[in-house]
Amino acid sequence: MYDTSKLVILDRDGVINHDSDDYIKCLEEWIPYASSIDAIARLSQSGWSVAIATNQSGIARGYYDEETLASMHYELNRLVAAAGGRIAHIAYCPHGPDDGCDCRKPRPGLLVQIRQALGLSTLSGSWIVGDSLRDLQAGEAMGCRSVLVRTGKGKRTETKGSGLEHTMIFDDLAAFTDWLLSQ
Repeated sequence: MYDTSKLVILDRDGVINHDSDDYIKCLEEWIPYASSIDAIARLSQSGWSVAIATNQSGIARGYYDEETLASMHYELNRLVAAAGGRIAHIAYCPHGPDDGCDCRKPRPGLLVQIRQALGLSTLSGSWIVGDSLRDLQAGEAMGCRSVLVRTGKGKRTETKGSGLEHTMIFDDLAAFTDWLLSQ
C-alpha cells in the first residue's frame, strides 16, 4: 500500500504549524500554517503518503501531557481530512534531550517507527522535510532526500549553513509541494 518513493516525512513544529521557543503547550497554542494543511492534502490527492516525525520534549519537561499532544494531532488530522488529505502516521518522541532515547531527532528512531508502521523495508528515496538540521540528519541516516523549509527555525538553520550540502531549500512546505508535484 505504501511506496517509499512516494513518501514525504514532515517535522511538525515550524513546518506544519508555527513554532515557539516556549513550546506548543496546548491546543490553543497549536496554530497551523493554512498553506501546510493544503500542501498535505495536495500531496495525498496526488498519490503521496505523508507521515510526521516530531520531537515533543515538552512532555518530558512537564509542560503538557500525551493527552494534550493527542488533541493537537487529532485537530491536525481533522484539518487535513477536511482539506481532502490524509496523514499515514504520526511518530513522536516524548523524551528530553538528556534521556538517551533512540527516537529523539537527530537519532533515526522516529523514522524507524514510521517505516515499521507503514510496513516498508526501507525509507531510502523518500523525502524528509524539516526546519532544523536535526530533522535532516535523522532522515539522511535512513537514506531520505532532505528538504529545509524557511518557516519555523528554517531561516536560522539556513544562515548557519552547516550540514546542508545535500539539502534542497524552499520557502515553505507549500513551495516544496509545488515543486514536487511538478516533477
